[in-house]
This record gives sequence, structure tokens and C-alpha cells, in this order.
Amino acid sequence: MTPQIKALSVHFLTATGAVFAMLAMLAAVEEEWALMFVWLVVAFGVDGIDGPMARKYDVKQYAPQFDGVLLDLIIDYLTYVFIPAFALFQSGMFEGWTGWFVIIVITFASALYFADTRMKTKDNSFSGFPGCWNMVALVVFALQPNFWIILVLVTALAIAMFVPFKFVHPVRTQRWRSVTLPMALAWTFFAGWAAWVDFDPQSWAHWGLIVTSIYLLFAGIAQQVLFGKDG
Repeated sequence: MTPQIKALSVHFLTATGAVFAMLAMLAAVEEEWALMFVWLVVAFGVDGIDGPMARKYDVKQYAPQFDGVLLDLIIDYLTYVFIPAFALFQSGMFEGWTGWFVIIVITFASALYFADTRMKTKDNSFSGFPGCWNMVALVVFALQPNFWIILVLVTALAIAMFVPFKFVHPVRTQRWRSVTLPMALAWTFFAGWAAWVDFDPQSWAHWGLIVTSIYLLFAGIAQQVLFGKDG
């Protein structure tokens, strides 16, 4: 297989995320939330492996006709932001104006964040909460907290998108990667399992989601406290 074909194959893999996004959206329209999240978890898995493959097969050199970064951002906005926001709004978990507030804040703030040229730090972490609303929405669907708690959480994370808090990238942030990467893989497994059992409140996967989510949310901030903003 030539380097050009390998590089093109990576772009094709990334593009499958758009297909999974459509499948997730179709499930969301039918309010089949568990199935929607299964497809979002599949898309999340693809997003986790296409980046390392793109660097391994040097897509910028061998398949420069496609902008892999732009392609990734388009799909990420669909799967990380747009569909999860729709699901939260349509879920019936909110009362009155709060559902409208959540969907507007998530989509507006995320559009700005995805275009922010300061998104990455020197150690390839994210500066600000990286708009992983798919992860937030899945945990919310699994735990079913009071809608005021969700409202406060969404507001805090939207603000955190534009505050210089560091959030680790599971693959590209080298510090603690031996812990972060297994945590991200574990989160993906627990998320897939929770969706597969239709968010059964007795599922042990919920505890796994809580532990892994807390780590992924605060590991970067802990690194800032211990090693400085560039640590």
C-alpha cells in the first residue's frame, strides 16, 4: 500500500464520523437516547484514533488535498456539540426557559471556541474546556441529576471554555499519559456500556463514568497547580 493510499485512508476514516453523526441524529429525532449515545461513542472512538494515524502516515504530505484539521473540526462540532445539545433540549429534563438557555449557551460558546486560535497549549493540552458536551450529556443522561444542577454545570463549563484552565488531551498531553489514556479508554468503555443497557440506574458503569470523568475534568488543572501553566 502506497503512502498516498494510507494517508487517504485516514481521511476516509475521519469522514466516517459524519456518518455516525447522522445515525446519532436520526436516533435523537426518534428520542432513542441509548442508541444515539452508542453512535456518539463510536464516533468518539474514531476521533481518538484518527489523529495518531494522521501523524503516523503524514497526511499533510501524502494527502494534502484534504484538510484533516478542518474535517475533524466539522465532525467534532456535530458529535461533540450539536447533537448532544439537541438531546439535552429534547430530553424533557428541563423546565421553562432553562432548556433554551442550555442549548443556546452550548452551541454559541462552542462555535466560538472551535474557532479560537488559542485552543491548544504548549504541551498539546486544551486551553479551556474543549467543548466535550457529548461526554457531559452522556453522564447527565446516566445520572439524571436535577435540572438546576445541569444548568449550573453547563454554565460553569461554558465559562471554563474561555478561562485559561488546562484540560488534558488523552493522547497528545505527555505528562501523566500513562494514566490519562487508560482513563479515557475506560470512560469510553463505561459510556458505551451505560448506553447499551439503556442507562439502567443500577448499572455499575455509572460509577466508572463518575471516577473517569472527574479525572479527565481536573487532571489538567492539577498539572497547572503542581507544575505551572506550561507544565
